Amino acid sequence: MSHGPATPLTAPASGPLTGEAHVPGDKSISHRALILGAMAVGETRITGLLEGQDVLDTGAAMRAFGAQVAKEGDTWVVRGVGVGGLMEPADVIDCGNSGTGVRLLMGAAATHGFAVTYTGDASLRSRPMARVTDPLALFGAQAHGRSGGRLPMTLVGAADPVPVRYATPVPSAQVKSAVLLAGLNAPGETVVVEREATRDHSERMLAGFGAEIGVEDSNEGRVITLVGRPDLSPQTIAVPRDPSSAAFPVCAALIVPGSDVLVPNIGLNPTRAGLFETLVEMGADLTYENPREEGGEPVADLRARFSPDMKGVEVPPARAASMIDEYPVLSVVAANAAGTTVMRGVAELRVKECDRIDAMATGLRACGVEVRDGADWWEVDGRGPCGVAGGATVATHLDHRIAMSFLVAGLGAQSPVTVDDAGPIATSFPIFRALMEALGGTFRG
Repeated sequence: MSHGPATPLTAPASGPLTGEAHVPGDKSISHRALILGAMAVGETRITGLLEGQDVLDTGAAMRAFGAQVAKEGDTWVVRGVGVGGLMEPADVIDCGNSGTGVRLLMGAAATHGFAVTYTGDASLRSRPMARVTDPLALFGAQAHGRSGGRLPMTLVGAADPVPVRYATPVPSAQVKSAVLLAGLNAPGETVVVEREATRDHSERMLAGFGAEIGVEDSNEGRVITLVGRPDLSPQTIAVPRDPSSAAFPVCAALIVPGSDVLVPNIGLNPTRAGLFETLVEMGADLTYENPREEGGEPVADLRARFSPDMKGVEVPPARAASMIDEYPVLSVVAANAAGTTVMRGVAELRVKECDRIDAMATGLRACGVEVRDGADWWEVDGRGPCGVAGGATVATHLDHRIAMSFLVAGLGAQSPVTVDDAGPIATSFPIFRALMEALGGTFRG
């Protein structure tokens, strides 16, 4: 996916946000549903798939690997080729802006005996890939990329893969999932050991497709064991709505006076719900309605109301893995709370679509908020409800979450906040503007 000319967007202070926010399907689950559907034999049917560019790029990649992927009415249908049945693509695989997409695709293809070249947009090409290519090399795959292990990169898959036991050096669901996907086409047992548990969508979905996978806690940490070369059975999957996308209307409702927003059918997987847990600790008015389970994932309807009495908190570092993508918008809420919010153990934010700590710290300072940061931590001094001055134009660095976070900030600030480029929002939340405007927000640009 190529990114066109920059499209600035301005968010002035908003009146009350009210109504229902029907956010898109979960991006993490959408990626995995397409990939595992392509590695099953038969027809997998997916409803609620996130149709953002990141996921569409993964769908296009699975077609390039030989699966049939098409939308039929409101359902996406994947006709898979089976484990070990992926074909050598005829062209370069372009993953656009998606770090999740490229790392999971590398894993899926790493134990097939052919070469694949991957690329992406300027942001993705700047991100290091060694964190995933190093463990894939243990299977026998070879990576040839630009300096620093960056895209474009050709990954030569292992013709005779061996099973792997791998302890993740830092918490990363992407790395864990890439190793497990590679292990599908390796003989014997592939084992991943996590010192800190990360989101477990891959484990849940692999089990749903019929893989033999076990998870147990040990002195080493969380041990995931996958038996290779299973026959995966096609599934019918209803994708829950994305908690990472829900974070934006929820956080906007918390900081805009008079707001009352309901977000239906939100995925509340414990490995993803750290933001909401943190917001409740801060004093946010959040309630869960109609809790239930869909497709093996816990879901509920989430109601958020304006919360003028929120206080700063220290977020436990152990919670970072369950909310790593939500720290940018959390920092916006923190700026509207009383006291200081401390976020530690978040070094991974430095190597996301951009350096998210630096991007948020720089933008918040421009909006009149005091921020301190280090290699793996940052602190935001809250200015109280509606206390953020705003009035700044913020650089998003081609990062969708930076763009949306500062647009949320503008809705609750004293003066408008402008992002220099709202285009990347389409990668994960293509209906963001329309959804926020339907709730009562306004944007210019």
